[in-house]
Amino acid sequence: MAMRRKYRRTKVTAAESAELWERWKKGEGLHAIGQAPGRGHTSIAAHVRPSGGIRPPARRRSMRSLTMAEREEISRSIVEGRSVRR
Repeated sequence: MAMRRKYRRTKVTAAESAELWERWKKGEGLHAIGQAPGRGHTSIAAHVRPSGGIRPPARRRSMRSLTMAEREEISRSIVEGRSVRR
């Protein structure tokens, strides 16, 4: 009976993604790109494939979302017993 390896999926970090897209833009192959961060060519292909090989635009937060400072202010107010709306 053959033993099966268990593979864990790991997320590509922002730095790895940036490097990956730069190398892809230069025309490097999947194997060459995968060797730099120590990943397989299939994981590189899985990262590139959803966007059709075109680098997606950088993510931006909506202007309507709260900033970290605003979230902290609300959190501290709740701890002090004030209402959220205040």
